[in-house]
Amino acid sequence: MNKQIYTKIIATGSYVPADVVTNEHFLNYTFYDPATGKPFDKSNEEIVRKFYEITNIAERRWATHDEVNSDIAAKAAEAALNSGSIDRESLDFIICCHNFGDVAYGNSRCDCMPSLANRVKKLLEISNPACICHDLISGCPGWTQGMIVANAYLTSKTFTRGLVIGSDLLSRIADPYDRDAMIFSDGAGATVVEAVDSDTPTGIIAHSSRSDCNPYLNLLNLGRSYNPAHNPAERLIKMAGHKVYVYALTNVAASVKDSIDKAGLDILDIKKILIHQANEKMDEAIVKQLFRLYDKNMPDNIMPMSIRYLGNSSTATVPTLLDLIVKNNMPGHEIREGDNIVLCSIGAGMNINSIVYKW
Repeated sequence: MNKQIYTKIIATGSYVPADVVTNEHFLNYTFYDPATGKPFDKSNEEIVRKFYEITNIAERRWATHDEVNSDIAAKAAEAALNSGSIDRESLDFIICCHNFGDVAYGNSRCDCMPSLANRVKKLLEISNPACICHDLISGCPGWTQGMIVANAYLTSKTFTRGLVIGSDLLSRIADPYDRDAMIFSDGAGATVVEAVDSDTPTGIIAHSSRSDCNPYLNLLNLGRSYNPAHNPAERLIKMAGHKVYVYALTNVAASVKDSIDKAGLDILDIKKILIHQANEKMDEAIVKQLFRLYDKNMPDNIMPMSIRYLGNSSTATVPTLLDLIVKNNMPGHEIREGDNIVLCSIGAGMNINSIVYKW
């Protein structure tokens, strides 16, 4: 086989904020029914219990009051560079994948100028002017989309090495009167990627994407608080939870299968499926459906989950999960050399990305 250029991950890093917020934190909140604009007529104990039964989220992490998104993105990037002993001046590009820029504590206003990638470059003290910076906004699949863009850069011989970061502070733009706000958390994950010549497939060997803007554009969006008395000018994240669930179950498994088929593999060739940590039961239903497309049963231990204690940190979930496994911080899970894994995410837009990666 002739040599080809492949995109390979040569280092990983993540930043998990120290502030642990358990479900009990929300017992004193007042949640409003979006249909009536009035508080729910059920107790918070019941709301929180139902929330856990549906999502399996017991706790999540929030950034400290003095941290913004570019801070935690830089910390994840620093961890990746240090873990791989990477010369930061050798980077050709930095892609920072996020959704809301830097949001200061106590103010939900999104700040995206200058770009977070530029801010990260400054925080990393990289002086190389040939290291370009840009942001990517694609909902929760931002990091997987960033990896696909990086793959295009590297395999086209445009660049040889870069940094892809997924980072979000969802706690700052969540509506405190919306029970869905309990899903959201903060975090950052990063990967250093490099172009490698190989006569056998390695790294990113296939990917598949889709975007269903019509009719699903506004299943996640920014809108007014469910509390009519809250500042009407403030825009907070809103999610049509059940509709997102239905869309995911209808479309994600087929996209993953498409990426596996493009790689010339069978589902039994896949050792791990790292899927966006949005809802544990939803993710399990998606993976079970994927195996049914191959007329197979879902095996145990193929789907690592961090959502129970990290919540949904949007575009940070998949790179964080990958780093936890690589650093042996996910008991019962490992990725060995030669393993085929899937990196998959779904989110606002609605967008789906699935990457098949040979470790």
